[in-house]
Amino acid sequence: MAFLPVTAEEMKQRGWDRPDFVLVTGDAYVDHPSFGTAIIGRLLERYGYKVAILPQPDWRSDRDFRRFGRPRLGFLVNSGNVDSMVNHYSVFRHRRRTDSYSPGGKAGRRPDRAVIVYCNRIREAFGRDVPVIIGGIEASLRRLGHYDYWDDRVRNSILLDAQADLLIYGMGEHPVTEIAEALEAGLAVRDITWIRGTVYKDDSGQFREAAAGDENLVFLPDFQEIKSSKTAYAESFRIQYRNTDPVTACRLAEYYGKGVYVVQNPPAEPLTETELDDVYELPYERTWHPVYDAEGGVPAIREVQFSLTSVRGCFGGCSFCALTFHQGRRVQARSRESLVREAKLLIADPDFKGYIHDVGGPTANFRRPACKKQIEHGVCRNRDCLYPSPCRNLDADHTEYIELLRTLRALPGVKKVFIRSGIRYDYLLADRSRAFLRELCRYHISGELKVAPEHISDPVLRRMHKPPRRVFEQFWDLFQRENERIGQKQYLIPYFISSHPGSTLQDAVELAVFLKQHGFVPDQVQDFYPTPATLSTCMYYTGLDPLTGEEVYIPKDPEEKQMQRALLHFNKPENADLVRKALRKAGREDLIGFGPGALVPPEHGAAQNRRRASTGRTAGRSSRGGRPGASKASGKRKKDRS
Repeated sequence: MAFLPVTAEEMKQRGWDRPDFVLVTGDAYVDHPSFGTAIIGRLLERYGYKVAILPQPDWRSDRDFRRFGRPRLGFLVNSGNVDSMVNHYSVFRHRRRTDSYSPGGKAGRRPDRAVIVYCNRIREAFGRDVPVIIGGIEASLRRLGHYDYWDDRVRNSILLDAQADLLIYGMGEHPVTEIAEALEAGLAVRDITWIRGTVYKDDSGQFREAAAGDENLVFLPDFQEIKSSKTAYAESFRIQYRNTDPVTACRLAEYYGKGVYVVQNPPAEPLTETELDDVYELPYERTWHPVYDAEGGVPAIREVQFSLTSVRGCFGGCSFCALTFHQGRRVQARSRESLVREAKLLIADPDFKGYIHDVGGPTANFRRPACKKQIEHGVCRNRDCLYPSPCRNLDADHTEYIELLRTLRALPGVKKVFIRSGIRYDYLLADRSRAFLRELCRYHISGELKVAPEHISDPVLRRMHKPPRRVFEQFWDLFQRENERIGQKQYLIPYFISSHPGSTLQDAVELAVFLKQHGFVPDQVQDFYPTPATLSTCMYYTGLDPLTGEEVYIPKDPEEKQMQRALLHFNKPENADLVRKALRKAGREDLIGFGPGALVPPEHGAAQNRRRASTGRTAGRSSRGGRPGASKASGKRKKDRS
């Protein structure tokens, strides 16, 4: 009875004849605060609403959508924690074989474009007069006209394609409770047009006239313009990108023809510390619903079961990340007291082994707004906090985070507290105190630290809005010196992205040479994936940097993309032919041979290379663990015990 009901029988056990809201989701139901469905469901329950969960309904007919009958106030629909197309397809558009958000990790439990499909089934079942509100990551990042990688075209706002009444974007706690109050008061959903963090449709044919003189409204290029002109698309994206902060953002309107506008209200106000604490301390069961026991549960819980979400928001501004459009650039942190209370719940769990796996969020070492001005004046529209270098107003201070970590690792029953959600090393370096680096190396990693330089070539890093190569090398040097000082052998595990906008074959060769020189063989290489609402995706589609208007080289040729990826794993015998071809095309035949600087042997040496590979290293780090400048790898791989 503690879980929110997922069947009609469970609903009746609570004495309900029908729910107030049916929350439809593409994920299995996991009642844990790392899952948006659980947060929204529990929050509405806190306010006295009856909420039923319809997880992964059978979308092939409308029958499953009638499970609870017609809800009193409406349907709330999301695709799950991940966009359904990203969930289903790799960057090469290959169908994924597993789904960690489904029972037993089995794929195929949700449709492509889940939000659209679910909403259309609801309309089939209940008609136009039942309120349908969409939200979550899929709706949030597709809220206006957007380039879709899988269709390779510009698609409508998902609000129109889904036939929904209202769209919640960003973090939905404030909007969903305001919408619930408005519906409870008897307002028609079409009249709810004022709530921050929402997008609505105006088809009155009089919107432009009614909005005349509204200085807080910006008209985006019309949808037909952004479909036909990549320059117009880039301009639209630039305007949206500069209107993501609750203090400075304007209303945005996009015209679709025939009198139809899609209107985006300014973002919702961030939760206060007290509100954020309350959200994460709602009465979650902290596991999957028992209906999934027979299938082995839901794998996604394993990554977060013994982790603590410390913050929301990120002012890092990476071009390939959608956080600017979803959570926003202003960091909101939970209180130390709240995190300690949640840690004690973890400790009391029979499966807890003494290890808190993470204390973080989008970026672990952001625990405060970037500067004091953000609180009153909002995030700068035309300036980034860390790019191209840390802003002079940046308040880089890890003191409170260090105290939090010390408090958590002192709790009885805690053996170690790890930091696994990633750190920004440029922010760490901007803090003149090296206290956090010392604590990090001594207490919060176990052999290996994962970092994300993403590339080494400065022109590519500029397109990524990442710090230049020298910053990574500076951090690497300090990291190794600190480990030498405390007598520990610990290594960096770097993540890299291949074929990012701006990356030429020569840039990929530069990265491969860096890896060779420093003994890095990356565990993971990710091809750039054009997902909705990122700056990088806009560059990919338009060939323009929307913030500067500069033309950007886009590696779209499939063979070149394969070559760029192969260069990062130049040591693999199966990549040898591609690597040789790439080096010749880039004019770097000097890297083909048997010398210490060579990446790959010539064709006649392939057999010899395979023999070498069978006995060679397979480390996913700098196997030597040395400072920048090391050129020969030796030593054994350390297992990541975190």
